[in-house]
Amino acid sequence: MIRSFKLFAILPFFIYAEGTPKMSEHLASLSPFVGKTYKGELLHSTEDNPVYDIARWERALNGNAIRILHSVNNGEYGGETIIMWNPDKESLMSWYFTTGGILTNALVNVKGTKITSIEDVTGNNNGITKVKSIIELKQNGGFENRFKYLMNNIWVDGHQILYKEDPTASVLFN
Repeated sequence: MIRSFKLFAILPFFIYAEGTPKMSEHLASLSPFVGKTYKGELLHSTEDNPVYDIARWERALNGNAIRILHSVNNGEYGGETIIMWNPDKESLMSWYFTTGGILTNALVNVKGTKITSIEDVTGNNNGITKVKSIIELKQNGGFENRFKYLMNNIWVDGHQILYKEDPTASVLFN
């Protein structure tokens, strides 16, 4: 017996099958990434010194949140992000916890194919007090993430990572 699925578009270039576990309506535009693992290489990575990040997007809290686990170079550094709707602020928010003891929280803005956030940072030894993240969703199903850091009241360009879906990749922590 062939089972048919009714299809609908979440974003103009993503097709998603009905029957997928329910997500909060506030997280619907991020749903195409849920349940997938991505591998991204930092743009300044070299053959002699490769730097890559593995990110796993998961449905959490009965669909009321998205959990993103990530690790750089097999656990040299990593973290966990929770994204969910904050009814008091009427916005998506994220909380990010790292293996380096850093904690951030941010309002998350999703417009079309762009996700932006400015995180308040605590516990950074380099004087970073805010991190701006700009994620651009790509038509191939991957995404690009660019970072800027607020240090001494000046925004400084940070790293840039291009991610592609990689079902064989695993998030590792030491």
